[in-house]
Amino acid sequence: MALTSLEPELDQESGDEGETTVSPGWYVLIYRIPSEPTRLRATAWRRLKALGAVYLQNSVAALPASPTAERALRKLQHDIVGMSGTAVLMKSSVLVGESNVLAIFQAARTDEYEEIIDRCTGFLAELQKEYDKQHFSYAELEENEVDHTKLVSWFAKVKARDEFVAPGRAEAEAALQECETALEEYAARVYAEEPEGH
Repeated sequence: MALTSLEPELDQESGDEGETTVSPGWYVLIYRIPSEPTRLRATAWRRLKALGAVYLQNSVAALPASPTAERALRKLQHDIVGMSGTAVLMKSSVLVGESNVLAIFQAARTDEYEEIIDRCTGFLAELQKEYDKQHFSYAELEENEVDHTKLVSWFAKVKARDEFVAPGRAEAEAALQECETALEEYAARVYAEEPEGH
């Protein structure tokens, strides 16, 4: 990794065709945390995952460069040092193999979108159970609205860290739209079944 970007022709000479697109660069956090207590490592892992960072190898995480990413990783670097660990935060560009880093990043976002789609499928199945049991109450509607809000919020977080529009985003959006439509239909049924003001 270098601290400056390469000219497009150098990328092509390296054999990485298609790497001529302008990259924002990457922040790379290299850290070491004591093995005990294990919760310290888990804390760092959870925070990196929440940011959308990907691991290039053990304890080496990368995130596309942005002011938000810099603030979050600077804070995490500070906190890791406070955990009696060591951490170095670098801004870099990839000399060779940028497509590999992008592929790892895209795969992580696609996995998240697939999880959302799975949850949407579960949400729709739960709504169908309400129909099967003829449960049309405001209490059931409220529970389903809470679950739907969680799905929408989760998607918003993944989309915010999806810098390069990963495969699966459109499918996840479509699944969420299907959930919203189904929820509206269920709500209409509740309004029809429940007396006003009940």
